[in-house]
Parts: sequence; C-alpha cells; structure tokens
Amino acid sequence: MHKICGNQYEHMYWPQGQLVLGIDEAGRGPLAGPLSVAGVILVPGYENPEIYDSKAISEKKREQLYQEIIENALYYAIYEVTEEEIDKWNIYRADQRAMEQMAVSLPAEIVLTDAMPLPEVQKNVISIIKGDQNSISIAAGSILAKVTRDHIMYEYDRIYPQYGFAKNKGYPTAQHLKAIEEYGITPIHRRSFGPVACCQQKLDL
Repeated sequence: MHKICGNQYEHMYWPQGQLVLGIDEAGRGPLAGPLSVAGVILVPGYENPEIYDSKAISEKKREQLYQEIIENALYYAIYEVTEEEIDKWNIYRADQRAMEQMAVSLPAEIVLTDAMPLPEVQKNVISIIKGDQNSISIAAGSILAKVTRDHIMYEYDRIYPQYGFAKNKGYPTAQHLKAIEEYGITPIHRRSFGPVACCQQKLDL
C-alpha cells in the first residue's frame, strides 16, 4: 500500500503565509556521474498524495510526478554538482554547498532538508530525518532530483555503453566494478571514491 507524506511542517507554516522550500538530492552513493540537487516551493495548500520518497515509487510514476511538480510548483530549481566539485569538496560538503546556495537563492522563509544541516543559511532551516517521507516539499525535490539524474545517466550510457550506466546509474554494482577493472575509469567517474581511486592507482603504476 502506498504511503503518504505527513506534511506537518508545511501545515505548520503555510497558514502563517510563509513559503516552504523542500530540498533533496539524488546520487550521493554512485561512483560516476553528477549529484543532482533539487528544491521545490509548492503553492501553499497544495496536496498530492502520490508525492513521496522517490526511491519508493516506480520510474513510470516518478516521470509522471516530475511533470506534475514542475507544472504546479510556485518555484523550483535543479542544480547539477559535477564530479570535479565532488572530488574537490567531498560528497557531503558538495551536497551541502549546493543546498545552501539553493536555500539562499529561492524566496522561501522556511527551508526543509532531508537530514542536512545548512549552517551558512540565515533562514529557518529544519533538517528532518526521513524528510522525503515526512514532507511533500522534500519529496517533490527528491523526485525532481532523481528523474533529472537518471536522464543524465541514460545519456552517459550512450557515450560509455560498457559500464551499464542505464541500469546501475553509476552505483557500485558488481557489473560496474568489473567494467572499471576491465576498461578503466571515464571522465565522469569520481576519483575521490575508493574503488575509482584504487583503479587509478593501478593505472598510475
């Protein structure tokens, strides 16, 4: 049975006339490809019981909800954090920096994140455990981020077909790790991540 977001945070601030921004990311764990960070400000009072944690709904449903969210959002933004930025800052800080920038640039008084503190942001930031299951705004961000990143990885699959990016999305599956050993690393691999760094060391010997 499909679960429904609680939305208690939105219902706390919407009646006060405050805009709520929900931010989430997709792609922290993969060895290749960018990190997608998305933020959504929904029209106060907007409800859609199908919007939930992107990992818990089918790809077909995510694609449908992606369009609905974009059409119904008051504001939205999607940032792509490159492999170079991830390697420079580390994945956590690169993610956090993108979220901080988004929180500052979008016109919301309340910022909800999925378990990510944003100490640099001078707004009311609430870091929520399992935020994409407890906030429709964060869940909407998670869907935009996931769909965007999946589309990027489908494109990379056409460029680097031997790595199986369409299927593994850059995550460290057995097939992906075997392809790295066999074919080496590509320009989209994250060189600071263990298996990629290990492969690079072997190539440098």
